[in-house]
Amino acid sequence: MKQRLIISEEVHDALNSRKAVVALESTIISHGMPYPQNIETALEVEHLVRSQQAIPATIAVIDGSIHIGLSQKQLEFVGSPTNSQAFHKLSTADLPFALSKNFCGSTTVAATLFCAERAGIKVMATGGLGGAHRDCQDTMDISADLGEMRRMSQTVVCSGVKSILDIGKTLELLETFQIPIIGYQSYEMPAFYSSSSGHKLNWRVESAQEIAELMLAKEEIGVKGSTIIAAAPPLEYALDFQKMENIIEQGLAAAKSQGISGKAVTPFLLAAVEKLTSGASLRVNKALIKNNATIAAQIATCFHAQI
Repeated sequence: MKQRLIISEEVHDALNSRKAVVALESTIISHGMPYPQNIETALEVEHLVRSQQAIPATIAVIDGSIHIGLSQKQLEFVGSPTNSQAFHKLSTADLPFALSKNFCGSTTVAATLFCAERAGIKVMATGGLGGAHRDCQDTMDISADLGEMRRMSQTVVCSGVKSILDIGKTLELLETFQIPIIGYQSYEMPAFYSSSSGHKLNWRVESAQEIAELMLAKEEIGVKGSTIIAAAPPLEYALDFQKMENIIEQGLAAAKSQGISGKAVTPFLLAAVEKLTSGASLRVNKALIKNNATIAAQIATCFHAQI
């Protein structure tokens, strides 16, 4: 029988030694950034995680097996433009079919959460989460990321939700699902490209050590579900919220006029926004994922130092 879950030797040894490991999703490599910036950023992110004494575990499906921890060759394979059409964007529900057909695919936040939990990894980093779409009251389009965060017990470092989403509705759903969202050094909910969104958060922390202590308390009393740590993009890269809202509305209108929907909307919008901002959106996207990965690695290192 084919091995469906392959943990790299480096990640396996780290988990067995109770060392810090950070899960990283691969959709940002295959669908979130243009080539070659996608591969360059993925390698930089892994380097930053290691610089904080943690081990990176980028997750992807390759030839019908879930790989947790990728080699540089595998990262380049995931991000190669020649493979983009054959590389599927996989949520948790897609995994069994993809594995049975020996497909290749990148993992969304939801699928990364599921795979990380299976491997015993407790912290993950991403750019933006999925959530409630702006017209979800009509379409019922709500990301599977929310449901998976409700089921899995991960600490997820992000810069809020993806820019195409409705932040207010997503926050209401997170409250309903009992998924806490905690601001990192801020009470303000970031808006992916922007530091502020006009939505306030109830809780904030100042350091990775505080988050590690929160994780330990959560485990001690047996609370299930994930915790979201919302970190604003670095100030020197952050873009004006209202300006970005106008640009995103233009991108969404273009997607609608061209009949683009579902999983194809995010990569289409990212490309449109990059063009409309003359590349500034790509620069902030790269900056925030590197910042989030660094914070996640610090959290994982602090947590493993106290268990």
